[in-house]
Amino acid sequence: MASTDFSAMPCPIARALSVLGERWAMLIMREAFYGSTRFDEFERRLGIAPNILSNRLKALVEHGLLEKTHTPGGGARHVYTLTESGREFFPVFVSLKGWADRWRATEHGPLTILKDGRDGAEIRPPRLLRDDGTEITIGDVEIVPGPGAQAFRSELERFNAMLPVAAMADDEA
Repeated sequence: MASTDFSAMPCPIARALSVLGERWAMLIMREAFYGSTRFDEFERRLGIAPNILSNRLKALVEHGLLEKTHTPGGGARHVYTLTESGREFFPVFVSLKGWADRWRATEHGPLTILKDGRDGAEIRPPRLLRDDGTEITIGDVEIVPGPGAQAFRSELERFNAMLPVAAMADDEA
């Protein structure tokens, strides 16, 4: 079954899904965040077929989330390390994990907890904050055209018109 190519859509979420929406991509990124760097580590921890893993790692390298380099000391082995783009994705990963821990956990609770390696403090999902530190909820958000959105102004205005419904749903929760 052919999948939809989201990469050319004007929506940034669609473009992100074109890179990370494939079912193994997020799990590979999880393992990279947890310290995996070698092909055999990803393969063992994920239980993924080598040909699929090879293709997915190649895609993550092509999209700039991982970098493939030769292992120190030469040889034919490679390591995969997070790029700046990959490291900037970490807060998104923590947010997704936090959502899943709250809404999709097992009956016994989360399987893993992220801790700060410096002092053992639990790492919580990031909150949306204004510059003054006030928390932002969905009802506070207004979507306005950015510099690249002139061609899509009418779509943004139509979408913005739907936000009061989302804000009311947020207030009812």
